[in-house]
Amino acid sequence: MGNAMAEGRTRITRRRLFGIDRTGPDPSETKSGEPLRPFTIPNLVGYLRLAGIPLFLYLAFETDDGRGLAAAIVFWLIAVGDYVDGFLARATGQYSRMGALLDPVIDRITVIAGCVVCWHFELLPKWGLAIIVVREVTILVLAQVGLWRGVDIEINWLGRIGVWAVMTGIFFALATDTWVAEVIFVVGLIAALAASLVYVREGLARLRSTAPRKA
Repeated sequence: MGNAMAEGRTRITRRRLFGIDRTGPDPSETKSGEPLRPFTIPNLVGYLRLAGIPLFLYLAFETDDGRGLAAAIVFWLIAVGDYVDGFLARATGQYSRMGALLDPVIDRITVIAGCVVCWHFELLPKWGLAIIVVREVTILVLAQVGLWRGVDIEINWLGRIGVWAVMTGIFFALATDTWVAEVIFVVGLIAALAASLVYVREGLARLRSTAPRKA
């Protein structure tokens, strides 16, 4: 089995390794019912990302206006960590159910933490921040309901673009006073809302397909 896994990793394309090509089924190790496998290199990155969120909040609230290089850098490292742990999982073949469950949760907590700071210091439009927080909490709840029913919410490209744009807008708002932050944030907001509609539609379709049929 070890030779087969090693052979499979050697055939991975550069586009797939760097996350550009995401066609094909998700690795079987990430599916519902598989062992968690919490102790992997990619999961270690996830734990570090999670530990960085309270550090980010502390650094941000220590500033006078919410803008500080240290807080912005920590926020960006947490955000970029999502790509890093995915790259490491593909490079090492250390996929896990824990990683599949943990990564989306960390992403959403990161976004919510950034929104809390931006709301408090009025760095971005409060209406947009409120929508994003409600959206992230709703997706977290729906994901939990899906888990109870054996249905995973799969991240799509529109969702990835939305999350990255929102995080980038928050980063710029934390780092400097510029209109660019608001523009990127709003673009991410629109993409995230559109992705939410896709998640709901696909989730309902899977729930219907897994529901027990009446005799």
